[in-house]
Amino acid sequence: MSTPKPIAGLGWRGAATPAALGEALARAEALAGGAPVAALAALASMAGAPALRALAGARGLPVLPIAAEALAGVATPTCSARMIARFGTGSLAEALALVAAGPGARLIAPRHISTDGMATAAIAQRSLP
Repeated sequence: MSTPKPIAGLGWRGAATPAALGEALARAEALAGGAPVAALAALASMAGAPALRALAGARGLPVLPIAAEALAGVATPTCSARMIARFGTGSLAEALALVAAGPGARLIAPRHISTDGMATAAIAQRSLP
């Protein structure tokens, strides 16, 4: 049985560029040991954003839209009061990665923020049974 591929969760502000998303993702990938991710998870309401589509296209990765309701109650090591109030979880990027990776997933790279503060990325991987 092969090891499940890592999934990146991405959060960003509306004015974020593909470069900001790519930088946050690259930082998370480096912490995760450099293994490339298999897909990018984003809020369903943001899945069509031009910056995300540009990054996904440049990397040849699918975008996994996740409903905001699926994030409520997901435990994350990073805790933002703003994210708890808005989504019911401490970190949008971490929760997206965990939900998209599936049952039994664990973070292999916690949330990383782009230098300009416009984007965050975290990476999760499902554990083998």
